[in-house]
Amino acid sequence: METSGGLLLLLSIMLIIGVLATKFSSRLGLPALILFLIAGMLLNNYIYFEDAQLTQFIGTLALIIILFDGGTQTKWANIRPILVPAGSLATIGVLITSFVVGIAAMYILDFSLLEGLLLGAIIGSTDAAAVFSVLGNKNFNKRLTSTLEAESGSNDPMAVFLTVTLIEMIKTPELSIWSAVWGFFLQMGLGLILGLILGKITVVVINNIKLDISGLYPVLAMGASVFTYAVTDYIGGSGLLAVYVMAVFVGNSDLTHRFSILRFNEGFAWMMQIVMFTLLGLLVFPEELIEVFWEGMLIAILLMFVARPVAVFISMLFMGYNLNQKLFISWAGLKGAVPIVLATYPILAGLENSNLIFNTVFFVVLISALVQGSSLSWLAEKLKLTGEPDDGHTSMELINLGDTDSEIMKVTIPKSSPAVGKSLIDITLPDDTLIIGITRSKKLMTPTGTTVIEKGDTLFVLSDKEKRNKAKITLLGNTAKPKSSKSKKMT
Repeated sequence: METSGGLLLLLSIMLIIGVLATKFSSRLGLPALILFLIAGMLLNNYIYFEDAQLTQFIGTLALIIILFDGGTQTKWANIRPILVPAGSLATIGVLITSFVVGIAAMYILDFSLLEGLLLGAIIGSTDAAAVFSVLGNKNFNKRLTSTLEAESGSNDPMAVFLTVTLIEMIKTPELSIWSAVWGFFLQMGLGLILGLILGKITVVVINNIKLDISGLYPVLAMGASVFTYAVTDYIGGSGLLAVYVMAVFVGNSDLTHRFSILRFNEGFAWMMQIVMFTLLGLLVFPEELIEVFWEGMLIAILLMFVARPVAVFISMLFMGYNLNQKLFISWAGLKGAVPIVLATYPILAGLENSNLIFNTVFFVVLISALVQGSSLSWLAEKLKLTGEPDDGHTSMELINLGDTDSEIMKVTIPKSSPAVGKSLIDITLPDDTLIIGITRSKKLMTPTGTTVIEKGDTLFVLSDKEKRNKAKITLLGNTAKPKSSKSKKMT
């Protein structure tokens, strides 16, 4: 009982400190994962933990949840124009990064060629958790943000494939390279197809099932994401790619209970990040990191200043990105949970230098997240890639009121709206349609007939469902695109 109570106390403290650390890390410009990893390393002085298999399982589950959260909040309109460059970075870019780092590691750590390439493959991908946490609340160029988010959400399968394949080649030298190449395309194809199919099924189920408890809808959505990974992985596809594709499809579909699902995902994803990074920190003994300090530092420098830039500039040839944009993308190749989780694979496979690989990867991730993550904002400002001007886009979301025929529209007014500059009394809305609230400059206003609509106002409009389009045209004009609407349901 005392042991259980102590573990629960430790878990509660870990979660509370983790939540507070997110605010602290934001002010410092550091990825939150740095503080979680350090917390785990400090706890290592009091808790002995070396269960790599449990850590790998929890890490994989956390990655599923993080990818699902990131995917559902990714706007298809933003990533559609950059699918080709993001896809190139996620495949060719990872391959080049892994090769350059692998050749360097072979000499620096006195590894065989396959062992060096294995270390390169493990740290070759950009980490979704790190990228989402660093880019999410920064005013970076939207095209670059979308490119990095799409790359980080879709490049994990390549890193996993390379890691697993190289481990098999080390254990089984006669393994055919052509069978491995075929396996890659099979995994990617199955991941893409099953992600789309299961995403569509998820939307249909959520929109049509009638649950007595509204709080179960987020649990249903989360269960669908884990199911997508498990089924895809079971039949030989890329489970992580399937989860990300499924999440993007779900997030860009009309979805009931959308608000509660997204908020639940966001909170749960943060909780899993805290648990995952702390557990990963527990696996490391600080004195072992000191032993690989110089080797790890040299590999980290080569990764940040040579391997990643070379991969970016080659894989993004003729993609329409200028020099400053490519420099920023090169520096934004943050490393995080995925490399550390993948570093447990050689340990479980019983490879000779598995502990050295793990400690080196951990050290490189720390340096990457600390140096690159903390300097992204500064670099974006120096390269003049921040503060895009207002493009006058429209924004509209729907909140369905249970089983009634009414709903609340949350409408953000663009500068092109015909309602800008008019008072509410001069705006002809459909019958039984009422503007019940306005937010302006982060303040909530109670509207009256004399309230004048301004560009950037967010209006909360109560309306019958069949009169939604008329109200939308009145407030946004005929240029409003129906596809931009997002359906939310809240009871």
